[in-house]
Amino acid sequence: MIVEQFEYKPLSHYSYVLVSDGEMAIIDPERNPMQYYAFAKANNAKITAVIETHPHADFVSSHLQIHKETGATIYNSEKLGADYPYQPFDDGNSITFGKATLHAINTPGHSPDSITIVAKEGGKTILFTGDTLFIGDVGRPDLREKAGNMQAKREELAKTMYHTIQQKFTHLPNDAIVYPAHGAGSLCGKSMSDANSSTLGNERMGNWAFKKQTQEEFVATLLDSQPFIPSYFGYNVDMNKKGAETLREAIAGVPFKLSASTKGLLVDVREETQFKKGHLKGSINIQATSEEAKFETWLGAIVEPEEKFSLVIDKPEDLELLLQRVAKIGYEKQLQEVLTTSNEHLLQMKPLDLQDFKKNPDNYTIIDIRNQSEIKEGKFFEKALEHPLNELRESAKNIPINKPIVVHCAGGYRSAAGSSILENQLEGATVYDLSDDVNQFKD
Repeated sequence: MIVEQFEYKPLSHYSYVLVSDGEMAIIDPERNPMQYYAFAKANNAKITAVIETHPHADFVSSHLQIHKETGATIYNSEKLGADYPYQPFDDGNSITFGKATLHAINTPGHSPDSITIVAKEGGKTILFTGDTLFIGDVGRPDLREKAGNMQAKREELAKTMYHTIQQKFTHLPNDAIVYPAHGAGSLCGKSMSDANSSTLGNERMGNWAFKKQTQEEFVATLLDSQPFIPSYFGYNVDMNKKGAETLREAIAGVPFKLSASTKGLLVDVREETQFKKGHLKGSINIQATSEEAKFETWLGAIVEPEEKFSLVIDKPEDLELLLQRVAKIGYEKQLQEVLTTSNEHLLQMKPLDLQDFKKNPDNYTIIDIRNQSEIKEGKFFEKALEHPLNELRESAKNIPINKPIVVHCAGGYRSAAGSSILENQLEGATVYDLSDDVNQFKD
């Protein structure tokens, strides 16, 4: 039994392929399935199954595309109520897969329809736990109150997670390998480890959720200080329940224009120094300049599902990659066009006089755009006004403009987006981005 883990770093997402005796299953696939196809070809394996542990909130899955292109059967819990053709995979169901056997365990808590996949071959046991059991944590229970086939309140799901952790894994051995769908940095949990796998025995010893505690204590810990929920999460749950369009078809119709300008909401993905030197009016600077930049998360947190926008990129050769990144969260249908800019009619952002800011901080209105969970851990500036980035387009109207405004986050990436939002929203205001100079103000 061969297991290969694929990581998509911007979303801290792990997907998997499992090969046994020439047959291959794909588990929790990302939007572009080509890497799985390449692995199948390289290993002379036939893709016969694609399994969804639950309808994901933070990315769009390619399970339906894989079914259409390979004939593989889709397996997921019947509780999901999927709109695409699938085979129910719940407690008591099993799949004979090469020399391996896959069993399903219903493990609700993150969502009502979550399953864990138990793969066995010989004396080896592997658990694909989806968003139920992470390394060092469990999945958050507050993402399904407004989306999906089954709505559930966070307190009810948190209690359900308690029973899942207490009861659903007791029959499994300590040496069972645990492979989760996410790692540190994902918004599907709050305190995940950097490790990409573990054993069930190690989790029983080190994961807070397995410690002896009452249901009330467990629920209180699980619900405390969960990160914010991006706007697109419910939208992706519904899209994954329906099954997404094939990626090539989804992005094929997006127009591209060279050295152009346009109006409306613009998402400029260029590096912040390029953006500040010259950008089109109405632009929000959500940087996608590295393979690890959290572009998808902040695109889906700042721009609402179905809200029309255009994309500004640096150079034509970036087009395909950026289209695919937009499609990771299913936003390609609301993307009106992609363009590069000319050097005409561009706005500039003035740099902050850092020395003056240090000497006279009271002469500025300081805006802290970090998440509430971060702010609880400590403020960099005592008098800073709190306006989390995911709420800033709405809350900007409450920010006074009688002083120059300085925007900061924790490291500089988000403040580029925040300062560009305020530049658009607050007519007549002077807005500065503290950027990575915020590191000079940390204790």
